[in-house]
Amino acid sequence: MRSHFIHPGAALLLAPLLAFLGLAYGIPFLGVVKWSFTLPELGLGQYGTLLTDPLVQSVFVRTFRICALVTLASVTAAYVIAYVWVRGTTGQRLAAEYCILVPFWISVLTRAFGWVALLSNQGLINTWLRAIGILDEPLMLVRNEFGVIVGMAHFLIPFAVFPIASAMRNLDERVLLAARGMGGGRARIFWSVFVPMTMPGIIGAALIVFVFALGFFVTPSILGGGRSVMVAELVYLRIFQSPDWGLGAAISITLVVIVGLLSTALYRYLRPAQMVG
Repeated sequence: MRSHFIHPGAALLLAPLLAFLGLAYGIPFLGVVKWSFTLPELGLGQYGTLLTDPLVQSVFVRTFRICALVTLASVTAAYVIAYVWVRGTTGQRLAAEYCILVPFWISVLTRAFGWVALLSNQGLINTWLRAIGILDEPLMLVRNEFGVIVGMAHFLIPFAVFPIASAMRNLDERVLLAARGMGGGRARIFWSVFVPMTMPGIIGAALIVFVFALGFFVTPSILGGGRSVMVAELVYLRIFQSPDWGLGAAISITLVVIVGLLSTALYRYLRPAQMVG
């Protein structure tokens, strides 16, 4: 039976890390919790505002909609990359590894401005489409939700690859051989056997991407141009550009609770070791 007790030696090694996390995150977090109940006056007024303010509700709805679309796009692309990485030829695997690793070497800010250069009205895509006569007027590819979704999905795809690839590596090849022996075609085996067997990896990847996407700030700010404000940007506006610290703190706490619930669900489907393939 697996023991849930931590060895005293391991606890001693973890103590400095836990102390650092407590000082760096725990104490400031308690301060934010206090603000949410005491500013501008003691009570649950800010949480009531959060439930009744149409602006705050619209930002939460927009955030969940964008995160859902980013999750769908990221997991779909990651599944293709993971399939090539696990089951492709040597050259295909090498190309997939470049697709996974290179984005980690480029900062979020650089990637966001790179997408602005590609998607803006005077960017490479619109300039090229007008030059060959396909368009008369530029497409609105940035400063809206489309640009935000593209930028966020580009950043999050590599994070979705690892749990999916782990699920593909751990599946029982004998089941695929049995399906092939029963006369199943490649397409039917893929959709009826391969995809269901990798579903835990898909669910884990979707949860990872969704949780990460909820806290995005830089990419929506740059590619959304203030027209696609998400929850993290709303907290920034309430804290730093208006004296409404109490509501900003209440929104932050609500977001932390949502992320905590999703993280708990993530742990049920995926162990940390599976995240690295």
